[in-house]
Amino acid sequence: METKLDHLVIGAASLKQGVDYVKNKLGVDVPYGGAHMKMGTHNHLMRLGNNTFLEIIAVNNETEPPVSPRWYGLDDPFIKQKIVIEPVLLTWVVNTKSIDELMRNSAFSTGSAERISRGALSWYFGLPEDGRLLGGGMLPYAIEWQSDIHPSLNMADLGCALRQLEIYHPYPGWLSSCLESIGALDIVGVRQLPQNTSAYLVAEISTPFGIKKLSSALQTPI
Repeated sequence: METKLDHLVIGAASLKQGVDYVKNKLGVDVPYGGAHMKMGTHNHLMRLGNNTFLEIIAVNNETEPPVSPRWYGLDDPFIKQKIVIEPVLLTWVVNTKSIDELMRNSAFSTGSAERISRGALSWYFGLPEDGRLLGGGMLPYAIEWQSDIHPSLNMADLGCALRQLEIYHPYPGWLSSCLESIGALDIVGVRQLPQNTSAYLVAEISTPFGIKKLSSALQTPI
């Protein structure tokens, strides 16, 4: 089973808010991607090199809400309250050539594989029934693209590249065991936090303006 880091997910209360946030953090304007009719969301996208990309996602209030909770915890009241204050690095996604095999091997609940499409793109995505973030966002969602080339190759190249993704966690042994079960342990760095502290993600990205970081750590108290 070959598992690769696929993309990072920035959650925002609106696309404009998310685009402004990333421009402030990375210095680039991320262009529009499209709408996910099944999920009631829309996004902006840019390439991050090595078949990875950055997604800015928000609820699309111009479409009918989905029949089940949206992905990435976007219907969770806590997440909604958090991203109104400021967009945040919500989680990450890995890709695989066999999402069924990944789910069979996984030591944690990855949801069920659902077929999703946006324009000419289609993919299978592991969706929990309640739309929750997996492991509070520290564990990745899984995707299996239905295309010969990675879709990031058709996304805007703004001179940004992901250098590394690190996960800071008070229980690194548990986290490492979960990641190892899906073949994802070697693609991220797992760092120890003291117990009774909140886990968070840090993505280090090279940009035309130097090395910048995106984090899931709460910057502004709620």
